[in-house]
Amino acid sequence: MSFFIFLLVAGIAYLVWRIADQLPDLIFRVSEMQRDVAELRRAMAERESSGSSGD
Repeated sequence: MSFFIFLLVAGIAYLVWRIADQLPDLIFRVSEMQRDVAELRRAMAERESSGSSGD
């Protein structure tokens, strides 16, 4: 029974290590997505403001 618990804890530790190893890349990708979304919103706002001022 204790060997099974050891394997379970080792497996959880491995998964946590793998997730922690990928965090910097994940954070970078999320920041890139946020920048892209902000750029799209800015472009849409400019398009709407230029379209409504032309009326």
